[in-house]
Amino acid sequence: MVASDRISAFDVVLPKGIPHKGQVLNQTAAYFLDQTAPIVPNWYLGSPHPAVSVGYAAEAFKVEMVVRGHLSGHAWRTYAGGGRVLCGVELPEGMQKNQPFDQPIITPTTKADQGLHDEDMSKSELLRRGVIDPEDYAVLEDYSLRLFARGQAMAEERGLILVDTKYEFGRLPDGRIVLIDEVHTPDSSRYFERSTFAECLEHGEDPVQLSKEFVREWLMEHGFQGKPGQEVPPMESEWVETISKRYISLFERITAQHFVPAPVEMRTAEIQSQVNDFVRRWSV
Repeated sequence: MVASDRISAFDVVLPKGIPHKGQVLNQTAAYFLDQTAPIVPNWYLGSPHPAVSVGYAAEAFKVEMVVRGHLSGHAWRTYAGGGRVLCGVELPEGMQKNQPFDQPIITPTTKADQGLHDEDMSKSELLRRGVIDPEDYAVLEDYSLRLFARGQAMAEERGLILVDTKYEFGRLPDGRIVLIDEVHTPDSSRYFERSTFAECLEHGEDPVQLSKEFVREWLMEHGFQGKPGQEVPPMESEWVETISKRYISLFERITAQHFVPAPVEMRTAEIQSQVNDFVRRWSV
């Protein structure tokens, strides 16, 4: 799997790539896949290149398991619009933006085919439509809550709060269910600064966050939410560089590792050679 520097929001690929974004996502995901492998099996074998991972092929479930610890992002926008049920989960009255839930909640979405939007859906509706079997869903639910608890603990060690994230799972040919794709990256997760969170919540201010949400907010401020007839606003070079720095900052913060940028240009032949060498060594 090659992680590109493309960036998307509201299910739309934005016109400019973000330097080093693919490397950040790949190395962040690799770090967490290694760290969480003892509690949940995953697809990952190794990274022969900073932007490339090699792992087992799995048949993906058509469900994304979204775990939320706080009323933020899409959940807050639903709540602020008057909604009190999200994916079958009842939300208490009187909550404020970014307030933590008593316990993490799971708000699954369908994993759409290419070109379609994911759809919020309750557990009961997923089962009724036959999107997933009850036994498999129970495994995904258990794995998701285990992963989120581990992610919260790791974030706390770095002075952060893991606010929400999504997990994707697949089945290997031998029948095992494994975690696939990226995990706890800035594209799939939202983090808050822990040190100032309580004060921000008390004063009704948005917490300092490290995630892709700031890109979505910028787009909304410029009149774009992926709706028909809307156009993506121009992305100036300075703004693209800001996004890149934010991604690198999160990598270094959450992994406690120094980011060493690889060459921006990825040569296909060179990557293929490195992948072939890795697979050859792994299979011996």
